[in-house]
Amino acid sequence: MGLFSKPKAKVMPIPEGFSPEDIRVEASVCTGERTIGFYSPEDRRLHFAELVRSPEDIDTFYEKYGIKKE
Repeated sequence: MGLFSKPKAKVMPIPEGFSPEDIRVEASVCTGERTIGFYSPEDRRLHFAELVRSPEDIDTFYEKYGIKKE
């Protein structure tokens, strides 16, 4: 273990009612800001959304929930 290494994040369970197929990246029409989260077709919004600043943020989101990116 290095002096400046990041600790391994715990894998969180996928939120109840969602599956890996519900993950979606959306972008704001006005600002272009991108977010990733679990999309709910019932209320047409992202749940557990996080800001995406780089492709690494998308990879981190998948790793956070223990999902292999396709």
